[in-house]
Amino acid sequence: MTKVYNVLFLCNGNSARSIMAEAILNREGAGRFYAYSAGSSPDPEVHPATMALLAELDYPMDEIKPEHWDDFAREDSPPLDFVFTLADETINETCPVWPGQPITAHWGIEDPIPDQGEELERTVRGAYHALQRRIALFLALPLQSIDSLSLQHRLNEIGYSTDVASHAASA
Repeated sequence: MTKVYNVLFLCNGNSARSIMAEAILNREGAGRFYAYSAGSSPDPEVHPATMALLAELDYPMDEIKPEHWDDFAREDSPPLDFVFTLADETINETCPVWPGQPITAHWGIEDPIPDQGEELERTVRGAYHALQRRIALFLALPLQSIDSLSLQHRLNEIGYSTDVASHAASA
């Protein structure tokens, strides 16, 4: 039986980037990964531009909602294997202690939501595609045959990746 890895994506508001990452990994990594998302100060709802893009791309929308990251630090929370911060602002915040002693990395993606009008759709799509590329690199890693130091190094590299082709060869 193959291990299913639990992954948590973190942002501040949990209304755009982390929600998109959760949706992408749950689709692309189905059967190997289960993704969650949360924020340090979650918004009351997912941003409408994020919802519109995910609906357009036929992602299931039933379970998608902002959650507080404390919800994943409780004793009854699923043990986490990986935690990725997506907002540069979360680097300076004190995160809870996560169950499962996960491997962590920062995959900073610029917040697409401050833009308005036509720029909003473009920046939300840009964030989606950046996340999709990084998650593809993550999915290509040989998790069961790589030592933890090498894995940490590769996860950090993914966070700095802007070009899939140059990093996919090293995975």
